Order: sequence, then structure tokens, then C-alpha cells
Amino acid sequence: MFIKLDIQTRAKVDLIDITQRIGEAIEEANISEGICFLYCPHTTAGIVLNENWDPTVENDIAMVLGRMVPDNLAYGHSEGNSPAHIKSVLVGTDHFIFVRSGKLEMGQWQGIFLAEFDGPHHRSIWIKAVNDADAC
Repeated sequence: MFIKLDIQTRAKVDLIDITQRIGEAIEEANISEGICFLYCPHTTAGIVLNENWDPTVENDIAMVLGRMVPDNLAYGHSEGNSPAHIKSVLVGTDHFIFVRSGKLEMGQWQGIFLAEFDGPHHRSIWIKAVNDADAC
């Protein structure tokens, strides 16, 4: 099963909780036991798994990434979005999550976020879910 999620980001730096949408896609695909692969096909965005209970964590992540990769360095990339490319490399563009009993198998406080670093943009997350029975 392959699904493409379309997401509109709201700001230059934006973390959007997409956990529920991915969970719904897994349920609709009728995956009972298996693996859900997530991929972000963008060079200035990524995927973050982290706490989704307290929204201040999103701000903290963005703040620390901003300090690690400041906008005001003498980057050579002519488009002016080098910090976004570097942040994407740091957070990564793929993850996998186990599926058990038809649900994403995640930690109690974990959520899945699209991490935008050069927005606002129209972004996609690609989902490939495989039932254990399909892997044989």
C-alpha cells in the first residue's frame, strides 16, 4: 500500500503533527501487523518523531535548530535557504514505525511531525505500509 499525504505548511519553520493522519491511513489500508515507512521527498523539510503532548516541545526543537544552524552565516548556496537544507539533514527525511493490531506502535507521548524549514510550502509525505504477511 502506498499513500501520499499532502500538507500545507504555515510558516518558514513549522512542525505539523501528522500522527492522526498517518494512523488513519494505516487503518484505511487494513494493515494489521507490519511496518509503516515514512518518507519526505523534500530537501528543506523532514520528519521528526517526538513528544506531541506538550506543544512547547515543538517550539523548543525549532529554537535549538535555529541556534545550531543560524540564518546569518556566509552560506554559499545562492537560493538563500542553506539553513533549511542543513536542518533537513539533521532531522532526517525518513522513519519507520511498527504496526500492531492495526495501529501505529509508538511510545505513549510520541507523535509524528512534518518539519518545515523553508516554508510556507505545499509538502508531501509518502507512506508505504507492508503487512507482515505481504513480506513473505
